[in-house]
Amino acid sequence: MHMTNNIQQRAMWTLAVAAMVLLTGCAQPATTEQTASQQPEAQQQEATQGVSAQDVAQNAKDKDSSPTDESKQGKDDGASSDKQEESKKEGPTTDELRAELNITEMFYDELAHGEKPADCQKYIVMHDTEGGGTGENVVNYWLSDGRFVSAHFVVGKDGSIVQCVPLDKIGHHAGFGNTGHNEEFGVEDESRDDKRGTVPLGGDLADYGMNSYSIGIEMIHEGETEEDYPEEQLQAVDKLIAYIDAYYGHESKIIDHKTWRLYNSDCSKEFDKYMENYQKTRTHDGSQLDG
Repeated sequence: MHMTNNIQQRAMWTLAVAAMVLLTGCAQPATTEQTASQQPEAQQQEATQGVSAQDVAQNAKDKDSSPTDESKQGKDDGASSDKQEESKKEGPTTDELRAELNITEMFYDELAHGEKPADCQKYIVMHDTEGGGTGENVVNYWLSDGRFVSAHFVVGKDGSIVQCVPLDKIGHHAGFGNTGHNEEFGVEDESRDDKRGTVPLGGDLADYGMNSYSIGIEMIHEGETEEDYPEEQLQAVDKLIAYIDAYYGHESKIIDHKTWRLYNSDCSKEFDKYMENYQKTRTHDGSQLDG
C-alpha cells in the first residue's frame, strides 16, 4: 500500500513538471520566422568567407606571377651578357686597332697633296719599296728627292710602321695609270690633288685619278730577289688593313700597283701569293684576323 502511494506521487510529480514546461516554453523549438531571420546572417558570413578565399587565391597568384628580386637580377644579368656578346661581335674599336700597331708618325706638309674625305676612299694600293733600309730611311729619301712621292704607310721587315701622310690626305704613290683606268676603276682626275712634283706621261699612261681615292702601303722589300716577306711584316700589314677598314667603316678594295699601272715592277712576284689571300680574306695567309 505504501509502495503504491509512492508510485502515484511520482507520476503526479512528473505530470506537474511536464505541465510547467509547456507553460514556460523552455523546450519550444525555433519558429520559421526566427530561422528565416537568421539565414541572411549565415549567408552573409558564408559570402564574406568566399570573397576572402578568392582574394587570398588571387593574391597568391599575383605573387607567383610577379618577378622577384632574384628573377629581376637574372634578367638584368642576361641583358648585360647579351650586350657583352654584341660588343664582342662588333669587334675592337679603331683606337684599339691602332694601338696594336707599332706606328711612328712622320708627317710633313710636302708629302700631303690634298684632301681625301671618307666617301672618296675606295682602294688600298700595295707597293714594294724595291730597296732595303727602314721606314724612316724611305720617308727621308722622299723628302730629299724633290718629287714629293709619298705613301701613307711604310711597313718594315720587323713589323714597325711609319706613317707620313694622314688618312684624310692624298699621298702620291700610284701616279699615272694606263689610259682608260680612271673609268675602269671608277676614279677621276679632279682638283683635290695638287699634283706637285708629277710629270705627265701621256700615251698609254695618261690616267691620273687613283691617288685621290686610295691609301698607299709600301713594304720594305728589295724587288726581284726571290726574298720572301717576313712573317712579322705580313702580320703588321694584316692589322694595318683591319685598322684602315675600321677607320673608314667599310672595306676598300685591295690591289697592287701593277694592277693600276700594268707591268710596273712593284709589287714583286713573291707577293702574288699573298695578294690573292688579301683580296679574299684581307689577311696574308687566308685566315680570319683574330679580334
